[in-house]
Amino acid sequence: MDNNFHIFPSETFIDLCLYQYGHEKCTPGHLFGPATRNHYLFHYVLSGTGTLMATNSKGQNVNYQVRSGQGFMIFPGQITTYVADIQVPWEYVWVEFDGLRTTEILNVCGFSKDAPVYMAHSREARKKMADELIYISQNSEQSPFHLMGHFYLFADLLAQSVARPQPAATSKMSDYYIKEAINFIEQNFQNDISIEDVAAVCGINRSYLGRIFRTSTGRSPQEFLIHYRMTKAAELLKLTTLSIGDIGSAVGYENALHFSRAFKNVYGVSPRAWREQHR
Repeated sequence: MDNNFHIFPSETFIDLCLYQYGHEKCTPGHLFGPATRNHYLFHYVLSGTGTLMATNSKGQNVNYQVRSGQGFMIFPGQITTYVADIQVPWEYVWVEFDGLRTTEILNVCGFSKDAPVYMAHSREARKKMADELIYISQNSEQSPFHLMGHFYLFADLLAQSVARPQPAATSKMSDYYIKEAINFIEQNFQNDISIEDVAAVCGINRSYLGRIFRTSTGRSPQEFLIHYRMTKAAELLKLTTLSIGDIGSAVGYENALHFSRAFKNVYGVSPRAWREQHR
């Protein structure tokens, strides 16, 4: 099996972030799974064919035949197995990603656990999208900002190629509220702020803010605030020699135990262990 596999060198992007990416030219019958993933994975089939076996929204296992020019989306926590055809095994490029704007991408493209297969309506946009995935897989030596630039181009072309945009879930006014909320969090995350404070800045109540925020980003305002703080904490752990307590204080946690607990909930390990792993 001819393949390349790369781990993205940064986890500090918030709207969208790459985690891993690669290219595989599978041998006949090559199988991966059953397995679950922590993030979203998109595979685009360059040639050949294969079968995706994935659980749907009801937990039922469904088989999908996927061929050249198509692709498939895998969701976090979804049980999947995929196997290359015996006669004409597939070759594909893939990206693992996540972030606050992921829900928006899925909605625009129409992906769900009940509809995981990618089928383009624009051949030109599909080809450009594939070119971006190939470029990412072949240029791992480029900087994280460079690769993320191409990943954003991929996401845009993915949406263009399906050519079936969904009606916006929020009005222009609610978009304004969300932008104001995010700006307030980004400028005040290091302070002792609450979601009531965020809602007050926007001039709306907490319940309405929570509803439109989750619709737009897939996360509650509280989850966004915690994730943003932990992302900033990870930057400080990696780039400075500040103590764990000082870093916790710098991202809004006066209690070091509370900070360590929140960090572990997001990253799966303690701040000290994360720093050791990323030195």
